[in-house]
Amino acid sequence: MTATSDKTGTIDVLVVDDDFMVARVHRAFVQRVEPFRVVGVAHTGAQAIEAVDELRPDLILLDLYLPDLFGLDVIPRLRTAGHDCDVMVISAAQEADTVRGAVRRGVVDYLLKPFEFEDLRPRLERYAAQRGRLLTAVVRGQADVDRVLAGAFVPTPAHTLPKGMSVETAALVERALREADGTLSATECAALTGVSRVSARRYLEYFHGTGSAEVSLRYGAAGRPERRYAWRV
Repeated sequence: MTATSDKTGTIDVLVVDDDFMVARVHRAFVQRVEPFRVVGVAHTGAQAIEAVDELRPDLILLDLYLPDLFGLDVIPRLRTAGHDCDVMVISAAQEADTVRGAVRRGVVDYLLKPFEFEDLRPRLERYAAQRGRLLTAVVRGQADVDRVLAGAFVPTPAHTLPKGMSVETAALVERALREADGTLSATECAALTGVSRVSARRYLEYFHGTGSAEVSLRYGAAGRPERRYAWRV
């Protein structure tokens, strides 16, 4: 993860996606999270490389299915050109070889499409926190090195819940997901557990964030798609 000096505290982001509308949505998502700022948008691999040369972003949100280059092939070209910006993959590619290739190229995160703002926000916040640790780290020995790396490589224990969430409610939502015949929406989960829809959605998103639940989108005749959750077997 890049640890260059940053006088303003702002994290500059380049959004790379071949779909103009998707890129616009991703840009809007990023702009809602402090201290991130979108400094440019690119729609091809070549445009991405040119934009990095010109804009020097701290972080790239990189789609993989670009019209001229496979997204992962952009990364070594950036490194050869001397750019050390961080890369977060944003893609529909679920193949194990692709994920392994992304890890080998040093990406800081990998988020599958389709996703919503609440999927991206915690990943950006985690990245910002880890970046801050790198920028302010004073290393005097192995303990300091371990402390800096902990945020990137040590997952939060499964039993540790975010502030404001209870073990009892988490257990209710988990049971509802496990026993569901198929997928559940937040509204359906709320009805089954007796909690509010907002609370059900928060716990469902927590399980999704920890990898315990998966999300699919159901598109209706109009309006936003419905997020549906299923427990990972």
